Amino acid sequence: MEIYNKTSVIEFVLLGFYDHPDLQFILFTIFTSLYITALLTNLLTIAVVSLAPQLHSPMYILLCNMSLLDISFTTMVIPKLLDIFVTGNHTISYSGCITQIFFFVFLIVSEYYILAVMAYDRYVAICIPLRYQQLMSNRVCLLLASLCWCVGLLEAVLYAILISQCLFCKSNQINHLFCDIKPMIKLSCSDTRLIETMIHGPSAFIGFIPSVLTLVSYAFIITTVMKIPSSKGRYKTFSTCSSHLTVIIMYYGTILCMYMRPKSAYAIDQDKFFAILYTAVIPVLNPLIYTLRNQEVKGTLFKKRGKT
Repeated sequence: MEIYNKTSVIEFVLLGFYDHPDLQFILFTIFTSLYITALLTNLLTIAVVSLAPQLHSPMYILLCNMSLLDISFTTMVIPKLLDIFVTGNHTISYSGCITQIFFFVFLIVSEYYILAVMAYDRYVAICIPLRYQQLMSNRVCLLLASLCWCVGLLEAVLYAILISQCLFCKSNQINHLFCDIKPMIKLSCSDTRLIETMIHGPSAFIGFIPSVLTLVSYAFIITTVMKIPSSKGRYKTFSTCSSHLTVIIMYYGTILCMYMRPKSAYAIDQDKFFAILYTAVIPVLNPLIYTLRNQEVKGTLFKKRGKT
């Protein structure tokens, strides 16, 4: 109750797709399909890796972490959006809004770092394979994955505290699909310079670290691959990390376009489009990309289906 005493707003209104009332049923169908597909494909990935001993290796442990993040990401946003489509109830409580921001930051930062650890895993496997068991054992992998989640948790707590200190005495209408930081800042009537500095300062640096690690890892990977004499060997080696590289381009590109645009280029419709990408579309594509391009996962899956 202490938080509520600091603000005159006790609930917010998520406008979502309010300007397209004629498309509500179509949007409901699309988002329901995306949500179910995201849940089924990611849960299937986790189940296959968990039940197949031959897949209990760092690369697949990290893949399970990615699937868990994708399930959490889409569950954070889509069910409330579907409720809006069905009931027309656009309201979300103040505490619910802060909770969405907390989980959004937690998941997005954790995923950044998990992707960087996956790049490091591919670097060790391709560039120094003889030391792979030493540098990237299952124990090391679990420690690195845990560290990724901890970094995300710490930054999420910081943002939740900062947002909860803001006064919201203007409009309570959030023209977005969920409670995101930038739309919330626009509604605040208190000084938000600290949060804005966080977005473009320390938070940008925290996001910069995994980006650099990923780029450096792939620089070494490409250098190593180019030294392989045969084109067939180069293709076979690079194909082991092509799925991860595809996901990195999708994910980093979407987030950078979303949060690193200058204020002059800010447009809420663009933000909604990017939000759909990383909360609904990418969680569907990730397991499909990894599964369709991974012979081990496909082989294990078809083998289990054959036994049934």
